[in-house]
Amino acid sequence: MKLIGDPIDRVDARRKVTGDADYAADTPVAHVAHAVIVTAGEALGRLGAIDFDEARAAPGVIAVITHHDALHLPKALQRDAKNPGERVLQLLQDDALLYNDQPIAVCVGETLEAAQHAASLVHASFRAERPVVGLEGALATAYKPHAAGPAGETDTARGDVDRALREAALRVDAIYTTPVENHHPMEPHATIAVWHGDDQLTLYDATQGIFGVRDRIAAVFELPKANVRVIDHFVGGGFGCKGAVWSHVALTAMAAKMLGRPVKLAITRPQMCSLVGHRPETRQRLTLACDREGALTAIRHEVFSETSRFDEFVEPSAVQTRMLYACPNVITQHRVVRLDIPTPTFQRAPGESTGTYALECAMDELAHAAAIDPLELRLRNYAELDLGEHKPFSSKSLRECYRRGAEAFGWAKRDPRPRSMRDGRALIGWGMATATYPARQRPSSAIARMTPDGRALVQAGTQDIGTGTYTIMTQIAADALGLPVDAVRFELGDTSFPETPISGGSMTASSTGSAVKAACKALVDKLANLASGDPVSPLYGIAPRDLIVQDGALVGREHHLRREPLASIVARSGQREISAQVRAEPRPDREQLSTHAFGADFVEVRVDPELGEIRIARAVGAFGCGRILNAKTARSQLIGGMVWGIGMALFEHTVRDPRNGRVVTRDLADYHVPVSGDVPDLDVIFVEEDDPHVNELGAKGIGEIGITGMPAAIANAIFHATGTRVRDLPITLDKLL
Repeated sequence: MKLIGDPIDRVDARRKVTGDADYAADTPVAHVAHAVIVTAGEALGRLGAIDFDEARAAPGVIAVITHHDALHLPKALQRDAKNPGERVLQLLQDDALLYNDQPIAVCVGETLEAAQHAASLVHASFRAERPVVGLEGALATAYKPHAAGPAGETDTARGDVDRALREAALRVDAIYTTPVENHHPMEPHATIAVWHGDDQLTLYDATQGIFGVRDRIAAVFELPKANVRVIDHFVGGGFGCKGAVWSHVALTAMAAKMLGRPVKLAITRPQMCSLVGHRPETRQRLTLACDREGALTAIRHEVFSETSRFDEFVEPSAVQTRMLYACPNVITQHRVVRLDIPTPTFQRAPGESTGTYALECAMDELAHAAAIDPLELRLRNYAELDLGEHKPFSSKSLRECYRRGAEAFGWAKRDPRPRSMRDGRALIGWGMATATYPARQRPSSAIARMTPDGRALVQAGTQDIGTGTYTIMTQIAADALGLPVDAVRFELGDTSFPETPISGGSMTASSTGSAVKAACKALVDKLANLASGDPVSPLYGIAPRDLIVQDGALVGREHHLRREPLASIVARSGQREISAQVRAEPRPDREQLSTHAFGADFVEVRVDPELGEIRIARAVGAFGCGRILNAKTARSQLIGGMVWGIGMALFEHTVRDPRNGRVVTRDLADYHVPVSGDVPDLDVIFVEEDDPHVNELGAKGIGEIGITGMPAAIANAIFHATGTRVRDLPITLDKLL
């Protein structure tokens, strides 16, 4: 029975379309009160008097909590410096103002409407100072951070870049910028907190990492981890902002503890712009040099990004530059600038999405200057080894991605001259770019159970953030047990289940999927041991190693007529169920290999030469991402990433008021993202890869690589159409004209 790879429908689809899926804020909790956060209208200084008497006296209002009466939680200002996912929290501990929209009060009411009305009645004065909220004007204060995100080193160097630049036949030196962007998943952040006595807490939280929430909240409230249970069965999108634990989670728990009753708090759409992170603005300088044949001789990639005054987050935009092309002389460095803003955070493909944009646009500029086809230039500089880490790749099918993508797109028909291709009055542009993303894996755990009726229950405390985790884990388990999909139930989203890592970094399938496979294999091994030692079993006397699972039964390799259903082994054991729990570690040989997914994006744009209007006409993405676990959900993820890349290139841009740092694009009417009319049919090509080294499943992850090449491919296509190079995202008609 082959199930892995099949495009089966989502096993949770009916629950979602019928409204039966229980998202965090939908969880029915008796006697729950509703909380609303009141935020500051200034960005820097001190909070003055707070007038909340009218709010407390309003009908249905239970409490208005400020820094005058909040629980003292000194560990709010502490975080694990080694954990890039932890943030310094603002929990009403003092009168300091650190950024605009910072929490200054929490109103709690019997109903949401009562809490909202109370929040509108809270008035505060401020002793404000003028904040610094723009990256460009503060570059002189940039400093070297401790690390460049999960990738580690902030700076790297190999060879002699300065000499190579002096001796180069051709150089390109340009600055590329990407703006602040916000996440805006359909489901805003929400938390319900329920205390059981003084030291037992249950949280229903919209999160990408239930165990991270457990650990952080336990630390803040000084509780044993075992005393905090976090539940989240469905997540309505995350994209990175739900990867960290933010202030609202602890504020909800604080309010519930102070009031002695459950409390629900949902972040508003405008508050999503300030309370739960953002993609930071970047300023990147790319310098490329090559010889007369187009072979790269030097790369320098310098990145400046913003962080908050009180915390540190680094956008690791130069990490892919260290390994993507064969170049003997490479320098990468990251610097950050402290501003009076909220702390940035991970946003889908953090680092690679912003950094690959800059690198791949610079490669296009070099190709144009050298009069070499952009695809040919990349092939001439194809990296057979990861020169940044001095390691071979576990597998790499990028050449095939280039070939198949170009063939499907018709790249060979491209006229290289800018403004040379037209359809009526529309200027036609063809652009391409390389895509890449690391294939990560972390330790993860799962438990598999089987009952006498032949049904399996598999549990792991992971999350489904809309990517299809319920479905692929069910497929993995069913495949390993030889059972049909409808005989397997997979459960997730509860810290009472075996521990798993965060759902981020495109590593859920590789990490928790490997644990699910290992747990099911351990269960089969346990059943095989029982059957081979039981005189009643038809498999008695056959060594467990000589048994395989087929169609829900154990079969002797050399005795194919001898079969025994797994269910009958469980039934004969006299136990209600037989289970196996496993913690899966990354394969030891991963340390000696560079593990990445690769792809290539090809895009056609149509530009109106008079109006500057840009339309994406078509796009082809070819991706080598290891083993595809479900062709339907995989295609959905890759298309979603490509659409996100369209948004980065043409639409997304968070605007701050330079006077006080307040975000003015505070809802989806002002913060623009692609809609149906902006997105053509997107062609996704899976390039098959067999990678036995990356993990037990051979899967590399697909949640983020779909983004990384698209912004540059679009920008390069726009240059080809118009002859105008716009290096600052998003590319809007005013910049083009």
